[in-house]
Amino acid sequence: MRDQFVQAIHDRKKVRVTFYSKEDGTTLCRKCAPMDYGPSRRTKDNFDRFHSWDYESDEKNHSLSLLPSQVQSIEVLDEPFDPSEFITWDTKKSPWFVKRDWGEHS
Repeated sequence: MRDQFVQAIHDRKKVRVTFYSKEDGTTLCRKCAPMDYGPSRRTKDNFDRFHSWDYESDEKNHSLSLLPSQVQSIEVLDEPFDPSEFITWDTKKSPWFVKRDWGEHS
């Protein structure tokens, strides 16, 4: 799944992620833009995660960081995304773990 996710980052293709939500206590399926794969800057552990932009959150669009053990499947969709839809931070100060060619958002 990791390789599929990373390829979707490079191809700028949305993904459908099926995962176990600890918060909801059930399995959810969301359409997302894959953002990165690597440790979270928000948690104290150093575990790699799938980082995505969730277009279908029940509250509002937001980032979604999932441990590999939570992810049941990742389907790459034939639907492009534009990184400028959700990137509002300086990627030079917080660089990506996965190298990519996203122009000013690389």
